[in-house]
Amino acid sequence: MPRTVKERRAAFRALHESGCFMLPNPWDIGSARYLQTLGFKAIATTSSGFAWSIGHADNTSPREMVLAHLRELVEATDLPVNADFENGFGATPAEVAQSVKLAVDTGVAGLSIEDSTGDAASPLFPVETAVERIKAARRAIDENGGDTLLVGRAENFVVGISDLADAIARLKAYADAGADCLYAPGIKTREQITAVVSAVAPKPVNVLVGSTSEFTLHDLASLGVRRVSVGGALARAAWGGFMRAAQSLADGRFDGFAGAASGAELNDVFKVGGRGE
Repeated sequence: MPRTVKERRAAFRALHESGCFMLPNPWDIGSARYLQTLGFKAIATTSSGFAWSIGHADNTSPREMVLAHLRELVEATDLPVNADFENGFGATPAEVAQSVKLAVDTGVAGLSIEDSTGDAASPLFPVETAVERIKAARRAIDENGGDTLLVGRAENFVVGISDLADAIARLKAYADAGADCLYAPGIKTREQITAVVSAVAPKPVNVLVGSTSEFTLHDLASLGVRRVSVGGALARAAWGGFMRAAQSLADGRFDGFAGAASGAELNDVFKVGGRGE
């Protein structure tokens, strides 16, 4: 029998209590179900991967489409799903709370709220405002599904503000405001990662590895990282293969199909119940 939402949320929280786990990011039902066949314990959505799949740039997908996507992935597998919920689809705490309630209703096991504004001239919310947004998300979760994990994100490095001290100060403030897990995408060095882990301990830290890296999961675990996600990297890898094959067709060639998965293998993956079971 498929696990209930409550069971998946409990399993997801348990993953954050010790050790270090891989949290891969599918972008559609097929990629989510395939990841389940490989034995991953949880998955996370990717705002960029989903946006590209519907012909949008990252951070431009309408909230209604994102919510439908969350529900789709929750229903597609028995794995806990963590939602990349961008900046909560609203500037004010009240707007964030409304969006978070809707996300909780989809059955996700966790969701993240970014402190980015989408405004290139002022890319981060003032920390006081960002804290109120996290508090609003926390209240919305507690009132509508208190077992949903809340992730606070400091987007400094993503928006080009490579200020580790400010990112850490933000993460500590988000932890105090009720975030269960902390995340500063873009930190890459051992020193940066260790500093973040130490600053917010004992709360768990997510690290993004979106390209080839010297680190292994074991290495990151040794630094105290609790979970590792890959953002849009799997989607970009898939797009890379598609683009090379399509470009070769545009040139009148067929060599772009080298290395393609076999139809028989894909049919075998998805034939049992359609859920990769």
